[in-house]
Amino acid sequence: MSEAVSIIERLAAGADDAPAISAPDRITLSHGGLRQLISETAAQLHALGLGRGDRVAIVLPNGPEMATVFVAVAAAASTAPLNPAYRADELDFYLSDIGAKAILVAEDESGPAVTVAERLDIAVLRLTALRDAPAGSFKIEGKPVGPSVSPGLAEDGDIALLLHTSGTTSRPKLVPLSHANLAASAAHIGATLGLTAGDRCLNIMPLFHIHGLIAAVLSSLAAGGSVFCTPGFNALRFFHWLSEARPSWYTAVPTMHQAILPRATRNAEALAAASLRFIRSSSASLPPQVMAELEATFGCPVIESYGMTEAAHQMASNRLPPGLRKPGSVGAAAGPEVAVMAPDGRLLQPGDTGEIVIRGPNVTAGYENNPDANATAFAHGWFHTGDQGVLDDDFYLRVTGRLKEIINRGGEKISPLEVDDVLMDHPAVAQVVTFATPHDKLGEEVAAAIVLREGMAVTEAEIRSFAATRLADFKVPRIVLILDEIPKGATGKLQRIGLATKLGLVKPELAKPGLAKPGLG
Repeated sequence: MSEAVSIIERLAAGADDAPAISAPDRITLSHGGLRQLISETAAQLHALGLGRGDRVAIVLPNGPEMATVFVAVAAAASTAPLNPAYRADELDFYLSDIGAKAILVAEDESGPAVTVAERLDIAVLRLTALRDAPAGSFKIEGKPVGPSVSPGLAEDGDIALLLHTSGTTSRPKLVPLSHANLAASAAHIGATLGLTAGDRCLNIMPLFHIHGLIAAVLSSLAAGGSVFCTPGFNALRFFHWLSEARPSWYTAVPTMHQAILPRATRNAEALAAASLRFIRSSSASLPPQVMAELEATFGCPVIESYGMTEAAHQMASNRLPPGLRKPGSVGAAAGPEVAVMAPDGRLLQPGDTGEIVIRGPNVTAGYENNPDANATAFAHGWFHTGDQGVLDDDFYLRVTGRLKEIINRGGEKISPLEVDDVLMDHPAVAQVVTFATPHDKLGEEVAAAIVLREGMAVTEAEIRSFAATRLADFKVPRIVLILDEIPKGATGKLQRIGLATKLGLVKPELAKPGLAKPGLG
């Protein structure tokens, strides 16, 4: 079979009776059953007047239906998954910017998604989950959006998925990803991880985000394997799901791994019975200390990867044994080309620090309706990630920080990640985020928010003294906040930009200006 280039063709890899979608306390949906569901959904959407190029926003909770709706709707139209926790003003922006022709919500949904859609004259379709049927089974109800359309399925150049960048400091940018982009990324992830029909992924990532959609769901299905779809991350339920699903791997953001680890000793039986082939981490830098603890706890390799929305997720990755995996590195190119570039467009040699740039079949063709952003992001024939990094002699990449998160303290440039790595070595520190806070004379000062390990105690002065033994004086945090919890984004990632404001260190109108950062995936 030739290399597949669309979601439908990728799903053809699974045997009819092979498991595809499972969930807590549910019967498993086979690949054959999933293909049947895709075919039936496409026919129903066509009858409702929705087809290729039409945009369907999906506002559903995490779970098997969210996974199957994504692949089934994408077969006939363009999908735009949205965070169910969005407020009315956020939904108004996203639905308008997407140009949604219809919105798909749960059958009993009566919140702002419905109110806003009706005000914007967007057709509301309702999804009924068929609880007694295999996991992910559903039917769609609603009035026709228009006359029925031709029954053709999506082709590789069609837009399969629309997601926005995180837009931390300004207007989010809309990223259209084609079927070819998604298929390429799923193939890259499958090849990097050696995924087969025998693999099962335990998904704890939100399915309105590129990480869960592509790394967990699509790469598993494309390899003929299966994915166990949870209702969303819950550290208290993780080991129960581990026992029920018996996965060969799971993928998560670092904060999730950090929440799982303290509960391992309380779940010794589930841990002993686990048969994970590997653990994957992505969407934010994994502290080397956490990687080591995960490997010691679960007895399997931890593979840190590097992804973002504009690349349909994966760009670089460490390798499974016997390949190299380097703590503190996001690995070597794993699909697209990866390079480090100087501001003038020169590609830099290993050892030189610059902006990380990529190009390849998984990369979006450009932001929608945003020529200025495209002119900057796609300069010199490469996509500019907005991340700073350096390649080593093995061409393994180390991300040293977001360009707009680098702290400028009186002209001295400081990588927050470097400070994080040092503070994570303190035996009392469980989690840390170093960030910039405004300073009237220096411009910016170094601050750190810290969560302590359970039962441990330490003072701010002790943290600063520890840092001073490992860091140049100008890099030592002058402000140390010890918190019960550090504010996180919707996907569980820690966010540096805007943290000073969230923690009350600066008034919102004085916060550090900047552009929206690309959506890390």
